[in-house]
Parts: sequence; structure tokens; C-alpha cells
Amino acid sequence: MTRAAGMLLIHGAWQGAWAWDAWRAPICERGWLAHALDLPGNGADPARDAALDEITLDTYVDAVRGQLERFDGPCVIVAHSGAGVIASQVAEAVPERVAAIVYVAGMMLPSGMGYSELVEAASADVENASGIAPYLVWSDDGRVSRVPADAALDIFLHDCPPDAARRAASLLTPQAEGGRALVATLSAARFGRVPRVYVEATLDRSVLLPLQRRMQALVPGARVRTLECGHVPQLAQPDALARIVCETLAELGITHEDLSAARSVSSPRALNGTPT
Repeated sequence: MTRAAGMLLIHGAWQGAWAWDAWRAPICERGWLAHALDLPGNGADPARDAALDEITLDTYVDAVRGQLERFDGPCVIVAHSGAGVIASQVAEAVPERVAAIVYVAGMMLPSGMGYSELVEAASADVENASGIAPYLVWSDDGRVSRVPADAALDIFLHDCPPDAARRAASLLTPQAEGGRALVATLSAARFGRVPRVYVEATLDRSVLLPLQRRMQALVPGARVRTLECGHVPQLAQPDALARIVCETLAELGITHEDLSAARSVSSPRALNGTPT
């Protein structure tokens, strides 16, 4: 039995820690200490972002490792969408700090492969494999993209509660391409020893189900669970996602520490499910 110190929640491209707001209550009700971070460059910390020359995978890995150090032991990383690449690289860097990775409609890619390469290889067989890409609006220098609200509602949030979907679409921020076109370098000895769970979303219009299943085949060994929902299960079906994640972690012998003894990793609000 592995007792994890908590969960670290990592958002995908164009998002922030707010992307996990609806999921905090159901996961904390199941006894987990959960903390969502804002990745560098997403606008949540202007002073921090102003000091960055560029955003890279290393930038993200350093930020996540800093948050992991605030837990008293190894924790479960829950990664949505493109954050899957970040979680994989963190597991490669510090496998002893990662009790498990949960990919939520995530990019669970093999070493050396970028998501665009996966899409290109599948495009002849998978209709609309490029997902959100055709809808992106780019800066003049091509280094930053943003997602128009109507595209976000159609591609990301089509099955979410309408008011929550509109709020989420309004909170999306510009994304530096250096932090979106990510390629991990992984090994069996480090990343490969970390237990993995893959939650596939059958109605996903961004990371389409055939692409999710290609990644599962390319990186075998994850426990796969299925939700009939779109790209954002933590907003569309937060209770169902919390249930299957906790049940699957328990099957893997991973449980949470007693919250009464756990140290808050951010503020007391991280314990009760309210946004940080």
C-alpha cells in the first residue's frame, strides 16, 4: 500500500488552476488533499511571467517540482490534456516524488514524440484529428496562440453545464507555443516505474478518442477507465471522474494520507475544495 501525500492538479494549454474548481469538492470529499497550480506564463502571476525569457518544458517541470516539494511525501499528479507531457517528464525527473500519474483526456506520449506528430500520422484515418488547431488565433510572430470563446465552447466545453462552460471559455488565456509544443524524453527505468491511470473521454472533440487510444497503445501499461464525455471531464462530470480516479488508485494500492496529519501545500483553502 502506498500512502500519497495528496494530489497535484496540472491544467492544460490556455488554462489555469481555475480549470479544477469544479473538481475540488468531490475529490476532497473523498479524503484527498488536492492542490492546483498555475503554470508559468498563463497570466496568473504577472511578475513571475515578466521574468521569463521563454516558456519551455523545463520551465514547467521546474514549477511542478517546486510544488511537489511542498508535499510531505510522494503525491499523485493529475494531468489534463497537454499537461500529460509535463507529468510524464516530471516522473522521469523525480520518480520518487510521484505516486502515480492520472492522465485526464491527456497526452500520454512516448519518448521523443510530440502531439503534432501523432496527429499528422493519424490525420488520414481520423476525421478532425487536429481538434482545436484550425480555430486558433495567432500573434503576428506566430509565438502565441489564443482560443476564441465560440471555438472553446464547441470543441472543449460542448457537454459542460452552460454557465460553467461560458465562464471557462472566458478565462482562457494566450498560450506561448514553447509551452504547448512539448516533447518529453523518458526512460523505462524512471518514468516507466511510475503507475499510470488513463481516463479516456469518448466524446472528446479536441484529443479525439482514436488518438487517445493510439497513445495508450504507444505507451502501454496504464489502467484505462472510460467516461462518456467531452474534453473536460472535471467540469462535465466531476463526481464521476472523482469516483473512478479514487477507485482505480485504490486498485493500484494507492491511498491518501490522513488529512488531519497532512500539511497544506498552499493555503487552508486547498483542503476544503474552494479555489486558490
